[in-house]
Amino acid sequence: MKALITRKIGMTNILSEDGIAIAVTLLAAPPNTVTQIKNQENDGYEAVQLGNGSRPKPAKAQAGHNKPSKASPSTYREFRINGENATELNVGDSLSADIFEIGDIVSATGISKGKGFTGTIKRHRFHRGPKSHGGQSYRRPGSIGSMYPQRIFPGKKMAGHSGHSQVTTKNLKIALIDLDNSVIGVAGAVPGPKKGLVLLKGAK
Repeated sequence: MKALITRKIGMTNILSEDGIAIAVTLLAAPPNTVTQIKNQENDGYEAVQLGNGSRPKPAKAQAGHNKPSKASPSTYREFRINGENATELNVGDSLSADIFEIGDIVSATGISKGKGFTGTIKRHRFHRGPKSHGGQSYRRPGSIGSMYPQRIFPGKKMAGHSGHSQVTTKNLKIALIDLDNSVIGVAGAVPGPKKGLVLLKGAK
């Protein structure tokens, strides 16, 4: 199973073998510990729970949960797996950046940057109104409904809270692996701010 809990460092660029500059997002990838393996019989689905980081004084419930793995991570995340990969891992195993190889296709999941309350132009890319010939409606949303049925249907695109939602970017390529510093470089942009959690998972 190729999956890791990483944390975004920032962006840089590297030179490929052809001498082309490639924009790369650097991800800190310290070793992850397998804290639980869920199966179809007991849990109704198959998944692997990974832990990242360390907590000096975990709560009693967390200490009991982590007793089989002998770890005290501060962050937990689950990754769905199929039956074939379930037998490859055991509770307490450690996964590091070496499970990936340069050229692997992965998907990155993170929480996008929050932009607060925004208008329809920034949030939904509406067009603005004309600024000539006496136009007065520049950034207004315009009509939001007709006379019937005297209400606004749910899901209408309007101004509101933008960003800070889970985003998954697929078909990214691993461009750099630094095992000495536990860093993985992914070609292209990855959702989320610096120091934000990024779940990296290999494509099926």
